[in-house]
Amino acid sequence: MSSVILTIATGNKHKAQEIAAILPAHFVVRTLADYPALPEIEETGSTFAENARLKACGISAAIEGLVLADDSGLCVDALGGAPGVFSARYAGEHGNDAANNAKLLADLAAMPAGTPATARFMCAMCLAEGGQVKAEFIGSVEGCITSSPAGEHGFGYDPLFVPAGYNCTMAELPAEQKNAISHRANALKQFVAYLAQ
Repeated sequence: MSSVILTIATGNKHKAQEIAAILPAHFVVRTLADYPALPEIEETGSTFAENARLKACGISAAIEGLVLADDSGLCVDALGGAPGVFSARYAGEHGNDAANNAKLLADLAAMPAGTPATARFMCAMCLAEGGQVKAEFIGSVEGCITSSPAGEHGFGYDPLFVPAGYNCTMAELPAEQKNAISHRANALKQFVAYLAQ
């Protein structure tokens, strides 16, 4: 199969590594680190899909080829869907996983006793070229929030999220297993199927 050059519109190396690991071998993955002169795209959308669209269209207007943008996060039912689009900066500082996890646990602890801790990871992806949307994909994985972090793998809220049907957190799963069931994997399967049409 001929190779497909794909730019992932992210500066998050964890996210880029995860996407590259999930994609079939014929994809040649680049990231924003390969284009240091590109302007930063503000994520001003109110939904994951809007943010993915902003990034994909903004980056693909500046470079040639296919651009795939991902916006993803955790939605907790008891918190009205929070942290949602603010997942990466829930505690204030962008990308501070420990602070975000601590705030999430504190917010859940403040809820009435017995409140269900059901939640889901959501991932919206947008494929764009030449500043125009080509396709969009949504992936999710259901689960619940545990009372204390566990596991050394993954990133973000993985140490707190127990996927439905499992008795361990995402961070306790080997990368291969996480990458088979994750919200990002579910969206990427749709993306790969779209390109194969």
